[in-house]
Amino acid sequence: MADSLDRSTKISSLKESVVKKLCEVLDKSNNNGWRKLGEIVGSDKRFKVSSDDMEMCSLRVLEVEGSPSLMLLRLMGERGCTTGHLMDYLQTLSNSEALQCLKPPVLQILVQPQSVALICGHNLRLSCYAVGRSPLQYRWFKSREEVPHGATPELLISPVRLEDAGFYICRINSGDVCEFSQWAQVDVLNGSTPCASGQSYHSVDGRMKLVIQPQSQHLHAGEALLLECGAVGRPIPRYQWYRNGVLIPNATKRKLTVADAMQDHHGRYRCEISSSSERMWTNEVDVAVAPRISVQITGAMECSEAPSGLFLNSAPEQLCATNKVALLIGNLSYQNHPQLKAPMVDVYDLSNLLQQLNFKVVSLLDLTESEMRNAVDEFLLLLHKGVYGLLYYAGHGYENYGNSFMVPVDAPNPYRSANCLCVQSILKLMQEKETGLNVFLLDMCRKRNFHDDSAPNNVLRVTANIVFGYATCQDAEAFELSSTGFTNGVFVKFLKKRLMEDEKITVLLDRVAEDMGQFDATKGKQALEIRSSLAERRALTDPILPGDSADLAHSRLWAKAHELPETMSLHFDCGAQIKLGFAAEFSNVLVIYTHIIKKPEDMSFCQAHVTDFSLDLDVDPKEMNRETPEETGIYLLSSSLPQHCLYTRLSSLQKLREELVFTVCLQGTFAAMDDDHPVYWSRSVNIGKPLIARLDLHRAMRRNSCLQTCPMPHSPSQSPCHSPGPEHHQHLLYHGSHQGQALNRLSPQHHLDIYEHPQGAVGGCAFSRYDHFSQYGYDGACEPELKLSIPIEATEDITELQTVFIKSLQLQPQ
Repeated sequence: MADSLDRSTKISSLKESVVKKLCEVLDKSNNNGWRKLGEIVGSDKRFKVSSDDMEMCSLRVLEVEGSPSLMLLRLMGERGCTTGHLMDYLQTLSNSEALQCLKPPVLQILVQPQSVALICGHNLRLSCYAVGRSPLQYRWFKSREEVPHGATPELLISPVRLEDAGFYICRINSGDVCEFSQWAQVDVLNGSTPCASGQSYHSVDGRMKLVIQPQSQHLHAGEALLLECGAVGRPIPRYQWYRNGVLIPNATKRKLTVADAMQDHHGRYRCEISSSSERMWTNEVDVAVAPRISVQITGAMECSEAPSGLFLNSAPEQLCATNKVALLIGNLSYQNHPQLKAPMVDVYDLSNLLQQLNFKVVSLLDLTESEMRNAVDEFLLLLHKGVYGLLYYAGHGYENYGNSFMVPVDAPNPYRSANCLCVQSILKLMQEKETGLNVFLLDMCRKRNFHDDSAPNNVLRVTANIVFGYATCQDAEAFELSSTGFTNGVFVKFLKKRLMEDEKITVLLDRVAEDMGQFDATKGKQALEIRSSLAERRALTDPILPGDSADLAHSRLWAKAHELPETMSLHFDCGAQIKLGFAAEFSNVLVIYTHIIKKPEDMSFCQAHVTDFSLDLDVDPKEMNRETPEETGIYLLSSSLPQHCLYTRLSSLQKLREELVFTVCLQGTFAAMDDDHPVYWSRSVNIGKPLIARLDLHRAMRRNSCLQTCPMPHSPSQSPCHSPGPEHHQHLLYHGSHQGQALNRLSPQHHLDIYEHPQGAVGGCAFSRYDHFSQYGYDGACEPELKLSIPIEATEDITELQTVFIKSLQLQPQ
C-alpha cells in the first residue's frame, strides 16, 4: 500500500471525502488552521493568495455549512497547486492531523459484505476484503456473537438454515488498527422445496427470483389477515404491498399482517419486489372479508358468521384495465434548438411512479423524428381492447389549429408539421385499438408556429375515454425549473405529488391545477389546462384484469425491450476476478459497472475498464470508467448502484445497429516489479442488444401506421416542402373540464424573461430569440416581430424560487 498520494495530483482532483475531512481539520484548528495556511501560500509567488482572497474565504463562515478552508483550497486548485505543494505547506504548518488526511488509511476495506436473501438449504457466502500495511486478521459476528469458523475474508455457511437469518458484520485488524465492515442482512426463506440432506445446493448471486407467492384468502370480519411473499437475490430485495393498485403505507415487509381485518380490507393485493436494478411483481390475489351478521333466536341476539354467498357481493363493482401501458419521451439534447434539462428528471420520476401503479413503462430520451415515430408504432402494438394507454412528452413543442406537435431532437430550424409528430394523429390510432382510457400529458409550449400553416385532417371518433393534460394554456409557454443540479419542471413538480391518488384522472389533474395555481413563481404565467371526454370514473390506480391470451403476448413484447444483461463474473489469467454489472436508467440508457472481486496477493494495484464500444453510441472516452456515477452523467440512479466500482453510462441505445460487443481491460501492477509498469489483460464481451436496442428504432420508418395520418408525404432524411392547410377551423371535439379562467391567465402580448442571480451575476433567459417568428394577441391577428422564436421552457432552481426567483421574474412588454 502506497505511503502517500501522488504528489503531482491536482488539488481539484482530490476525492470529495478527502477534501471534506481536510477542511474539517483546518476549520477547527486555531494556530495552524486555514488562516495560517493562507499566509504561507500567500508568500509563495507561484500561488499567491491576496488579502482580498482571504477576506472572501472568511466570509464563508456566515453561510450555512460554509467552510473557509474549502474556499481556500479551491482558489489554490484554480492556480495550479498540486497535492505535493499542499503537503509541503502543511508540513511547514506543523499540522500533522491535516497532513494525515492526505495519506491513505493504514487499513482500508475494499469489498463490503452485501445483504442477501436465499432459500433454506442453499449456500450463504459473505465477502469482506481489505488492504493494510501489516497482515490482516478477519473475524465475523452475527449480531454480538462470534460466528464459528469465521476467521477468513469469506464467510461460508453450507447449507444455510432458517436460524442463520440475521445481521452480520466483519471486524478486520491490521496491527493496532481495527475497522468494522458495514452490516449485512441475511434473510432465509422457507421455500416450497423442502430442505433435505444430500441435496445439491447452489448459492444465489445476482438477479432476483420469486420463490413465495401470496395466496388468496376468504375471511370474516375480525379475523387476522396474513399475506406472505418472498424473493431471493443479492442485494436483499425490498418489498412494497399494494391494494387495488394503490400503495399501502408502511407495508414494506415480506409479510403483510392485519390483526383485525375489516370489510374495508377487501380487495386485490399484490407486492412489488425490487432491488437496485430489478423490479418484479407477485401474483395479484383476492382477499374477501365477509361481515358478521346478527340473527335472532328465541328472543335472544346471537352473533353468527355470514353465509359464504356474501363473498360474491361484498365489494362494489370497480372499473378495471386489461393492461396499462405508458410511453414517456423526454427530448432535451436538441441539435438545432436550445437544450433543456428538466425532461430527463421528469421522465425518470414519472417512470418510477407509473411502475408502482402497474404500468408497463417505456421511457426514452432524445429521439430523432424516425425514432419517435417508430417508438410510437411499438407503443401502439402494446395497445388493445380495454388497455389504459398513457403518453407523456416533455420537450419543445407547438400548437396550431388545435393540433399539438412534439418536436424531435433532429428537427430543422425552422421546423414544420412534417418534421414533428402530431399528438392528435396518435390519438386517432389509439382509438382504433378500442383502448379503455387514453391519457395525454403534454409538458411543452403551445405557442403558434407561424412557419407552419398546415392543419392535419384528423377526424376523431367521439369516445368517452380521452383525457388531455396540458402543462400550460393555449398560446402560452411551459417552464422548467433548473439550476446547476437537476430538478423537475413545474408541471411534474406538482403532478408527482398527486399521481398515486386513487381518484378519477380528471379529478386528480384538477387538484394538480389548483396546486400549480398557488405556486408564486409561475402564478399568472403557467396554468394547467385539462380537456376531457371521460364519462366513467377511470383512474390510473384501477386494477388490471387481463382479458384474453393476447395480454400475455403483449406483455412479452414489452418485456423484450426491458431485459437487462445478466451480471457476469470474469476470470483473468493473472488470477484476478471482476464483476461486470448492468443497470437501466431509462429504456434507452444502460449503466455498466466493474468491480474487483479478487486479485492476486502480489498485485499492488488492480482496476478494470470497459472500452471499444460501437461507434453508433458515440461514447465520450472522458466520461467512461469513472469512480463516481455522477462523473459519467449518472445522476438519477447513483444512489441505487453498488459502491467502489468504475461506472460507464451508455445512452441512445436505440441507435445500436448490431449486438453490443466491447472489451473489458484489466490493468494491474505487481510489487515485485521495479519499474511499476502496468500489465494489461483483456476480454471481449457480447451482451447482445440490451433494452430498447432490440426493437431497432434506428431504422427508417418501417410502418405507415404513424405516418398515414400526416397531411403530406414525408421522408426521414429530408424535410418536404409543406403545402398550406385549411384555415384555422380544426378543433378538438371533447367536452372541456378545465377551468374557464385558465385560458386568460397568460397574456401572449408579453414575453417572459427569467434571470438567474448566482452571487449577484445575471444570466439565463426565458427563451431564445431568432429572426423569423411573430407573436399575436387573443384575437389571432398576426403582428410581425422579427425577434421572437418558438419559446422554450425557462430555467431556475426550485430551492431558490421563493426568494431570488420571485424577485427576478418580470414581464417585459414588447
